[in-house]
Amino acid sequence: MSDRNQWRMEKDLLGELPVPVAAYYGIHTVRAAQNFAVSGQRVHPALLSALAEVKAAAALANWRCGLLPEKIAMAIVQAAREVVRGELADQFIVDALQGGAGTSTNMNMNEVLANRAIELLGGSRGDYHLVHPLHHVNLSQSTNDTYPTALRIAAIRLVLDLSEAMAELQSALQEKEAAFAGVLKLGRTEYQDALPVTLGQEFGAFAEAVARDRWRLYKVEERLRQVNLGGTAVGTGLNAPRCYIYHVIEELRRLTGLGLARAENTVDLTQNADVFAEVSGLVKAAAVNLAKICGDLMFLASGPAGGPAEINLPACQAGSSIMPGKVNPVIPEMVTQVSYQIMGADQVIALACASGRLELNAFLPLVAHNLLPGLEILARAVRLLAGKCVAGITANVQRCRQWLEESNVLVTALVPYLGYERASNLARQAGQENKTIRQLVLEQGLLSEEQWAEITRSRELTRPGIAGAAALKNLLSGAGATQNMAGEGSSHA
Repeated sequence: MSDRNQWRMEKDLLGELPVPVAAYYGIHTVRAAQNFAVSGQRVHPALLSALAEVKAAAALANWRCGLLPEKIAMAIVQAAREVVRGELADQFIVDALQGGAGTSTNMNMNEVLANRAIELLGGSRGDYHLVHPLHHVNLSQSTNDTYPTALRIAAIRLVLDLSEAMAELQSALQEKEAAFAGVLKLGRTEYQDALPVTLGQEFGAFAEAVARDRWRLYKVEERLRQVNLGGTAVGTGLNAPRCYIYHVIEELRRLTGLGLARAENTVDLTQNADVFAEVSGLVKAAAVNLAKICGDLMFLASGPAGGPAEINLPACQAGSSIMPGKVNPVIPEMVTQVSYQIMGADQVIALACASGRLELNAFLPLVAHNLLPGLEILARAVRLLAGKCVAGITANVQRCRQWLEESNVLVTALVPYLGYERASNLARQAGQENKTIRQLVLEQGLLSEEQWAEITRSRELTRPGIAGAAALKNLLSGAGATQNMAGEGSSHA
């Protein structure tokens, strides 16, 4: 086959270039692919799908307003539907990191839809007399209103999916909160022994943090619903007829199923990208909580012989090529790495959003390249954490009780009964003689076995008030503790 049969020549304002005959893209895409051969990473599929929906809505609006023949409009819509289904994914060859505020992605989409529409109408690719990328597909539009609108649509969908993933993790943590409600253990502050808690309380705190993230993400979706579609180049709407502006939003709502609305001030939305910084900040907040939770899970499960080992994480894979039997906390490690990636991406997004100048932010491709993949991978990581880790966690009840009894923290619960000074002496003596507080209390006859048991019940040690006070009223009023000490103990409890 000759070169002539493999290529078609296309022309733009800079001259002519050969385009593969089989390609749905055209000369603008070829130039962009050459100019931005930098990262080797393509534009995110969610953004392409959303942009195709924007183009379909524009075609329908232009047709309803008498600006576009019905057969051309319907061919463009059909081509857009194929893009949404992912059938032409290999035709979007422009690098994700591109200059021009997304113009190259917009032109890539215009050319692919035009050539597919030409084909649907019985023509040959490149025959732009039938359907033109700019005159028909891009009619009444600018990159500066289609690209930001598509980015918002893609972000909405991924934010909502992440919110659902967080709800799944919240549910998994709440199940463990209930399952571990009666498991009394040693609390820790600054990695040092602290007052008793239940394992259920720890998991309940994890669940509350995730619940906050879920709700914040769910609500921030509302901030993305306003779009500047119809604003064209700088938000003023030049070359976009009023009829089109009205219909395009209606069509886009219908096609996407999202509650989109045209911004009252489209100049504002064309200039300013702060909503993406806001969304990214909330995603980062979720990543911060996830990293903290995963760190706690890894610490609580560490060992098993040389660490707390208060919980057991599900074994997912062999942990070492040299140490037989070793199993590592790989899921929390993975989620932590994803969380750090999100935190770093948030800084990039903040810089990109701050870099808009006057009537446009030219750095939205960088925002899209960091925000959309971040939302996607975090949702995947959260679901893996819930399903492959949290759901299978079990409690090592004996180990929890062992660390609690071997520490001196239980002496705090005795302050209302023995007084602060005597309790302090007990703690010192326990350390010197390598005995537990329980042993010393019983040996010295300070409390009976029954009284000790009442004070150290799980429900007594992990709620407000003086442990055992209801059952041991007489002991509180006895010689062991003055009213002053009782009050002091109350503040410690």
